[in-house]
Amino acid sequence: MEAIIERCAGLDVHQATVVACVLIGEADRKPHKEIRTFSTMTRDLEAMRDWLKGHGVTHVGMESTGIYWKPVHTILEGHFELIVANAHHIKNVPGRKTDVKDAEWTADLVRHGLVKPSFVPPPPIRDLRDLVRLRRSLAEALATEQNRTLKLLESANIKLASVVSQVFGVSGRAMLKALIENTATPQEMADLAKRSLRRKLEPLALALDGRLTEHHRYLLAFHLRRVEAIEADLRALDERIEEKAQPYAAQRRLLRQIPGVDDRIAVAIIAEIGIDMTVFGNARRLAAWAGVCPGNHESAGKKKSTAARKGNIHLKTTLVQAAVCAARTKGSYYKDKYHRLKARRGSQRAAMAIAHKILVAVFHMLARIVPFKELGEAFLDQQARTRTTTNLVRRLNNLGYDVLLRPKVAA
Repeated sequence: MEAIIERCAGLDVHQATVVACVLIGEADRKPHKEIRTFSTMTRDLEAMRDWLKGHGVTHVGMESTGIYWKPVHTILEGHFELIVANAHHIKNVPGRKTDVKDAEWTADLVRHGLVKPSFVPPPPIRDLRDLVRLRRSLAEALATEQNRTLKLLESANIKLASVVSQVFGVSGRAMLKALIENTATPQEMADLAKRSLRRKLEPLALALDGRLTEHHRYLLAFHLRRVEAIEADLRALDERIEEKAQPYAAQRRLLRQIPGVDDRIAVAIIAEIGIDMTVFGNARRLAAWAGVCPGNHESAGKKKSTAARKGNIHLKTTLVQAAVCAARTKGSYYKDKYHRLKARRGSQRAAMAIAHKILVAVFHMLARIVPFKELGEAFLDQQARTRTTTNLVRRLNNLGYDVLLRPKVAA
């Protein structure tokens, strides 16, 4: 193999130390090698940066080891061509393994251009990504806390969830607080219902007549405080996300044209892939990176069925959520395609296929700044009609007939 980079470095990153290997030399000669070990304290990382710059290093490669690569990347960013590689892609052959040998192997791969860089978004997108992922974690925590509250109510034989669809709505929350205070009868608590829920006053009174002890009331107050605290955090986080996502308002408006994609999903997609599609090259690479396309498993000329590829789990779940919403959008091509696939392959594979189509649309819309083109719910029927007509005409031509197609006159 011929070397293509004359001055490069490989880093073996750990929690407390970084082993750096510098290779310097022309392509047709054996390179000069220098190895040093640095601490991961900020001052030592800055010293490593200066040491690399002193050797004229242009390219630096490292593995994406947990989160330990991030502070190293932050300090070196803007000074070198950084290559953050998937650890599975640059794994050394089995044998003697040391930190020094890992650094040497990474540097040698970088020198020969054999390391495929992972996608690392620019700092503004990284900040937005952290906020969006934090919001998702908080939303999951809120759902968990609400489920704990519902289980507590069931243990006290309070059947509120059987009558009220939104237990944590305005009416439900007022009844929960009344249960905690323990100063009202079931009929009086049922009378706290608002609007259409007032039609269920008698079932509500029966549902609120349970065996709520002082222990239950303590736990219910505890859970309700937790729910309200998480909701307050979510509101504050939404304001911060809106502020960080303001520069991408035009891209958000574009993505909202896609069926199933609302403003929150549009922000989540931008936070994961950014707005510069040149880093992915084409839509197929983006789909493979996101993990919304099938894997490849071929041996001896036979292709075997495989599960979907592993990819960005945050982006994948967001796209599947959008696909499920798109399948409920009236007049949408995605809805018709989803139900056709669901009948043959099941709901999960159908949702994954629609997620793939949504991501392909996102790629082209962001790459070319073009609006979404809705094919319509009748597109597949029209396509099948055209295909059937073409096939039948070709078969008749092969049998020696001249075919003239003429639309049938309505009776």
